[in-house]
Amino acid sequence: MQHSDPLENIVYISIPSEAERTIGEFRLDPEVMLPVETSGSGESYDIGSLSWEQIISAMLKILAYRPEHEDAPYYREFIKAVKPDLPGELSEAAVLQARNQRFEQAEEIFLALHGVLPEEPGPLLNLALLYEQRAQQAESRGRLEDKEECLEQAHAYYKLLLTRDTVPPEAELNAGFFFLQRHNFAKAREHLQRFIDSDPEDTERIEEARKVIGEIDSQNLLDELFQEAYDAVQLGREHEAIEKMQTFLERAPEVWRAWFLLGWAHRRLQQYPEAKTAFLKTLELGPQKPDTLNELAICHMELGEFQEGERMLREAIHLEPDNTKIISNMGVLALKRGETEEAKGFFKTVLTIEPSDPVAQRYLSDLDPELDPDADL
Repeated sequence: MQHSDPLENIVYISIPSEAERTIGEFRLDPEVMLPVETSGSGESYDIGSLSWEQIISAMLKILAYRPEHEDAPYYREFIKAVKPDLPGELSEAAVLQARNQRFEQAEEIFLALHGVLPEEPGPLLNLALLYEQRAQQAESRGRLEDKEECLEQAHAYYKLLLTRDTVPPEAELNAGFFFLQRHNFAKAREHLQRFIDSDPEDTERIEEARKVIGEIDSQNLLDELFQEAYDAVQLGREHEAIEKMQTFLERAPEVWRAWFLLGWAHRRLQQYPEAKTAFLKTLELGPQKPDTLNELAICHMELGEFQEGERMLREAIHLEPDNTKIISNMGVLALKRGETEEAKGFFKTVLTIEPSDPVAQRYLSDLDPELDPDADL
């Protein structure tokens, strides 16, 4: 996320009227000032170093961050004329940056691509997926406020896509899975069904969507009581959530998500035997998710069942090697066993992944007051 003005190093120049000429079907207009991206302040810019690349780079920045700029249509046509292959190059570059978790760079490129091709759905969909990826990373590192902020931004991009006159099938599909992760099962079902109804050629994804719809229907995930229990957990009303979820499970005992929510509520209330039972049932009925394994490990640790707790954590780490919540819990487990040096190693590992992690910093500070958490590890 940008903290300074991304356009602060852009200056504008005019071209002489005699320079008026065409590039293919595009005509240079001397009346339009051309932006130039400089490496420093505009006052120190040397016009002798001017290049097409500096102009195009500046136009892309403006289209990314000021798409409403009065000369935006001119910039789009300029870029398409001077460098017609640029949209494809930008898309490849952004995907590579996202794959390498260089999220800010990927976001800027996708924004620029959206600025160049505002009618194309691809850049908006990629921005939504990028923020989902950022949310997943934030969750794995215990930054829950950042996670929610990223999910809200992803939701905003999906809204832009889904309110267009024509919605591409892949947008319906990804929106469906987005709402599924947000436990909005009604919206998830709606968009997954629209994906199926669009009759796409990808039979594998059709079957995946049908499977999720079947699970939503067969497990009564649209049930009002289930939704009320979920909302109660989210709002910190654990006793209410437990009561509602137990009532729901009496008539739908095979719903693994319900068992997870029940366990989550019990664990928050430090009712570890009850939470442990619920999480074991979750694993019996549903997939082996890192969150479930981590929650179950916490219950085992609090009950003094260290060997079982370690087994759960190692299974979770195998699924998500960079999940700092799980690595921190490995450190906590080591402390409970009296293995101080091993615990320090886990907390230091956390700080190599997430240098500002408050949990690891606090534990290391307590274990070794002379250790500077900001020092190189």
